[in-house]
Amino acid sequence: MATPTPSPQVLPVSNPQNTITTTVTSAEPQPPQPAFRAVISYFSDSLRHSLSHRRPWPELMDRSALAKPTSFSEATVRVRHNVSYFRVNYYVVVSMILAVSLLTSPFSLVLLFSLLASWLFLYLLRPSDRPLRLFSRTFTDFETLSLLAGSSFFLLFLTPLGSLLVSAFTLSVALVAAHAAFRVPEDLFLDDRDTSQPAGFLSILRAAVNVPPAAPPVPARG
Repeated sequence: MATPTPSPQVLPVSNPQNTITTTVTSAEPQPPQPAFRAVISYFSDSLRHSLSHRRPWPELMDRSALAKPTSFSEATVRVRHNVSYFRVNYYVVVSMILAVSLLTSPFSLVLLFSLLASWLFLYLLRPSDRPLRLFSRTFTDFETLSLLAGSSFFLLFLTPLGSLLVSAFTLSVALVAAHAAFRVPEDLFLDDRDTSQPAGFLSILRAAVNVPPAAPPVPARG
């Protein structure tokens, strides 16, 4: 009698096409972050980091630490020490005075926002390989920069915006200098936090515009 032939065993084999397709799909680069969103994100992070270095407000407003300086040299030393110690607090005071001054003049506030928006969208956030085109005319970078500079000069020196900003900034600097000259700094001690200078607005904006796009995720093996 014939012996029955055993059936061959079937081994599971993975489909290489599906694996390759999954790997290629996961390796697709993510779209870059929009420039405007990068500016807002970087500016908010830098502002939050700077505000974390502010001194306690009761320490700034301590009336028992106020005393008249005996000489101009002593006032200069106090100003230098207090500005270094209360730097972030003084920035906040100056910003609040400027903001209140602008809120009292809506026309100047609209002019300032228009000027900032023009610089952002027409020059700073515009791709370098894409020239500006307005009213069926293409402008070079030099022409765009000249137009924005002329508009800034007109708004800052020939409108109420310039006088308002100068008056508010002068008042805020005078208040800061008076407080720094009368605040006795003997009880103040600088620490390691003073080595981290708060970043200025232009440096923040420049770094935010040059933020590289997020790196694509590394595909998983297997």
